[in-house]
Amino acid sequence: MASAKPAHQVCQSLPFANPAQFDPALQLFLEQASSQLCRWLGSADSRPPLPGLSVLPEVEPQQRGLGHDQLLADLQLVMEGAYNPGHPGALAHLDPPPLTGSVVADLICAGLNNNLLAEELAPSLSRLETSVIAWLASQLGLPEGSGGVAASGGSLSNLMALVVARAARGLQGRQDAVVLASADAHVSLAKALMVMGLPRQALRAIAIDGDGRLNCDQLEQVLQQLRLQGVPVLAVVATAGTTVRGAVDPLEPMATLCNQHGVWLHVDGAIGAVFGLAPNHRHRVEGIGRADSLTVNPQKLLGITKTSSVLLLAEPQLLSDVFHTGLPYMEPSWGGGHGGERGLQGSRPAEILKLWLGLRQLGMEGIGAILDGAIDRRRQLSALLAGESGLRQVGGATHLLAFTPAGLSPEQAGIWSEQTRQDLLSHQLMLSRPLYQGHHHLKAVLGNPHTQSSHLEQLALILQASLSACGARQRG
Repeated sequence: MASAKPAHQVCQSLPFANPAQFDPALQLFLEQASSQLCRWLGSADSRPPLPGLSVLPEVEPQQRGLGHDQLLADLQLVMEGAYNPGHPGALAHLDPPPLTGSVVADLICAGLNNNLLAEELAPSLSRLETSVIAWLASQLGLPEGSGGVAASGGSLSNLMALVVARAARGLQGRQDAVVLASADAHVSLAKALMVMGLPRQALRAIAIDGDGRLNCDQLEQVLQQLRLQGVPVLAVVATAGTTVRGAVDPLEPMATLCNQHGVWLHVDGAIGAVFGLAPNHRHRVEGIGRADSLTVNPQKLLGITKTSSVLLLAEPQLLSDVFHTGLPYMEPSWGGGHGGERGLQGSRPAEILKLWLGLRQLGMEGIGAILDGAIDRRRQLSALLAGESGLRQVGGATHLLAFTPAGLSPEQAGIWSEQTRQDLLSHQLMLSRPLYQGHHHLKAVLGNPHTQSSHLEQLALILQASLSACGARQRG
């Protein structure tokens, strides 16, 4: 009887790490890739934030697999066409440069290739996720015993929160259930209700005040009206950091109202919740710890590599109650339950590694320094633009600032914002151009730690020239 070839010999020609000994070829490949990445990161200020063109390398696998040199060359092509968050003028989006510790953790995460679906697939990492999330919940003021689950983005965290809220309130199958949120709430809420099978009108918008915060008086009136009409409220959603201006809803009064009416309070803190981690910034999100559920996205300001979102709950057991289906193909849990039964995702990478290692690298002082810097830059830019009487600024308690010339028609504001954005891009300063309250604005996200005062001063000068030209056109 012929003997079978050992399996490890069959795999010798395939590009897997040698399981029996140190693999020098892998080490060289990783060192070359690391050098390539470090050169890209280290030359960020010599390339514009937005690349001049979008590139597409050859896509189809060839008959014979490629060697390291060709693979790295293909990667370099993709890198040259990538958005450049490390440039000091990258001020358009909630995408800061990555922490070095988070980059390293991402590499280790890929190499370990553990799966948070079940405990035996990631024994230590499952415990690590539970512990890090419990620490986050405690730091943000949620009650003892709070916890949650990591998720692939804030949209998924918000969806899971609303699914849990519906079950906790016994509203499964109720097509008349509604969700109340501010007019500036994130679009992910509408997507979540669509996925949940609820009609578009299930999302009820509450007006905002002059500071972009949900109007609590109107919220109270609507809650009373819905109670009289017998319409069930699935949840009230407060936003801690709106997308355009970074406003934070009045969390403390909203929590009190929800408690009085027996309504679930979810806080979408994807942008602003991290301010609750620093004692001198906690007032910006005062009351956030009273939420029944809370979305936190460390990727948006702290430099944790994507994706990094966490859903926190005051009663984390509700996650298992709602999403438990049983995993008959896995051994029973020996700890707090399988990760695949604490949320919507089954297979999950160990993304908690990059959050854990990034926070450890920063320390509490580093977290505070990032938050301090973001607020300082927003204050400086706001002060630089304050002398422009024809410019309307809209901001909030966080690090976002948007602005548009006062008195322009929607069409004129669109032309101004488009032309001014191009002027800024020509000076390697990138702002975004959101449509807000019927007018296009320019928006600066001041979370980039590489942005210096000189960049903000240059930005203000370009805006000043643009406004002068706009005024001249109007007078002409």
